Amino acid sequence: MKKGHLIGLGIIAVAIAIILTSIGDASSYESFATALEMKKEGEDKAIHVVGKLKKDEEGQVVGIAVREDKTSFTFLLVDNEGTEQQVFYNEPVPADFHRSEQVVVIGSFRNQEIFVADKILMKCPSKYQETDVQAAGI
Repeated sequence: MKKGHLIGLGIIAVAIAIILTSIGDASSYESFATALEMKKEGEDKAIHVVGKLKKDEEGQVVGIAVREDKTSFTFLLVDNEGTEQQVFYNEPVPADFHRSEQVVVIGSFRNQEIFVADKILMKCPSKYQETDVQAAGI
């Protein structure tokens, strides 16, 4: 075999190894119950929990408490199984946080009572609602 072919095969092998290790690190969406079980078992791996902000009967978001220094806040998140959990985020409240349809928190339980989010991903309402398209006559 030529030297160039061996180098090419080596590069392909390294690329496959990188892809396989990154797939192993990919996490799936879990519930707060699963995250709490992981904490009890001593596993501190960050997981993704998807849910919605808690709202009152009028549709207003409730349970958001911003710290005095405005550099962190807590909020109530209801996961897909209906479990309500207080979440702490050590960053300022993201723009349009109150308007988000779904919230994904990436983090873990630090104690039995509060979930600490390292990162927050939001799905905000679309600017292009079906009613807007109908109003345009399309």
